Amino acid sequence: MERIKVSENVSLSRIIYGMWRLTDDTDTSSSHITKKLEACLEQQITTIDQADIYGGYEAEELLGVSLKESGYRDKLEIVTKCGIIAPVGRFKQSPVKYYDTSKEHIYQSVEHSLKLMNIDYIDLLLLHRPDPFINPEETGFTLDSLVEQGKVREVGVSNFKPYDFSLLQSFMHKKLVTNQIEISIISNDCFTNGDLAFMQEKRLPIMAWSPLAGGKLFDSDNKYLIDLLKEISNIYDTTPAAIAIAWLLAHPANIMPVMGTNSLHESGLFLRHVT
Repeated sequence: MERIKVSENVSLSRIIYGMWRLTDDTDTSSSHITKKLEACLEQQITTIDQADIYGGYEAEELLGVSLKESGYRDKLEIVTKCGIIAPVGRFKQSPVKYYDTSKEHIYQSVEHSLKLMNIDYIDLLLLHRPDPFINPEETGFTLDSLVEQGKVREVGVSNFKPYDFSLLQSFMHKKLVTNQIEISIISNDCFTNGDLAFMQEKRLPIMAWSPLAGGKLFDSDNKYLIDLLKEISNIYDTTPAAIAIAWLLAHPANIMPVMGTNSLHESGLFLRHVT
C-alpha cells in the first residue's frame, strides 16, 4: 500500500477507512469492529477516518472500545473532525444544527474524542466544515496550541474552499496539511473550480470523501456510466468500484479516497488493482 506523507511527522495510507456509516451496520459490537480493523491492516490500510458527530456522536466511542480491547492503536493513524453541533446525542438539547470553531468548543471536542477513543493523541484533527462566524485568530491559535500540547500531531480542514483555507492558515504558525472534500466521478467540480488546483499549488495532498458518491454511482439514473465502468472493469478483471477508485488514484494530486463501506471484503477485491 502506497503511503502519503502529509508532514514530517505523519504519513497516511493511500486508501483510508472511513467510519461515517459505522453505526449503520447491523453489528456494532467491539469484536466486529475489531475484525474490520484487522481486515484493514491485512490490506495495509492503516488510517481510520472518524468525526465526533458520526453515528450521532457515538462512532468514536464504538471505535474506542475496539482499540482498547485489540491494542491496535499503535498500528493505526486516527483522523477525526470537530466543529459541528447537531441536536442529537450529547447535543440533543441544541435547538438547531450549527458550526462552532470557538476555542472552547474545539478544546472540549478534542478532550471528548481522546477519552471516547481511548487514545492519548489524535494523528490528524480536521475542522469539519467552514464556520461562517469563525474567528480565524482564535481558531488558528487553538489549533496551534493543541499541536504544541501534544494532543494533536497535525491539523487540517474539511470541506473548505481555498479562501477559507487561506484565511485560517494566515493566522497560524502550524501548517494545515490537508483538506477533505467530496470527490468522485459524479462529484467532480473540484477538478475545474480551483479546489484541487489550490491544494496542488500548496503541494498538499487531499482526502476524498464519498469517492463512490455514496452509492449513487451505481443508481439506474447513471446507466451510461455504470455500463462504461463495467466494460472497463471486465478488461481488467476487477469491479466497477475499483475502476472508479483507480480513476481518482491516477490523478497526480495525491488524492486519498476515504472508503466508507461496511464490507471490507468489497474493498479487498479491488485493492489488487488500484494500489
